[in-house]
Amino acid sequence: MQPTLDEIRSWAATVDVPRAACALGISKSHLYELIKRGQVPFRVASFGNRYRVITSSLIAYLEAC
Repeated sequence: MQPTLDEIRSWAATVDVPRAACALGISKSHLYELIKRGQVPFRVASFGNRYRVITSSLIAYLEAC
């Protein structure tokens, strides 16, 4: 089930890709692919081969949609 904006606002400062994908209503594999191509409209932090989505950036994107 896709979380509401109010629920997302209560998340930690960064979230993993599967959780961010759920918020966007897309699959985690699709979001990983978009991240690798540099085609996401929000900030993502990279730690080696691991990614974390910046929650405030995700919220700003969702509010603009």
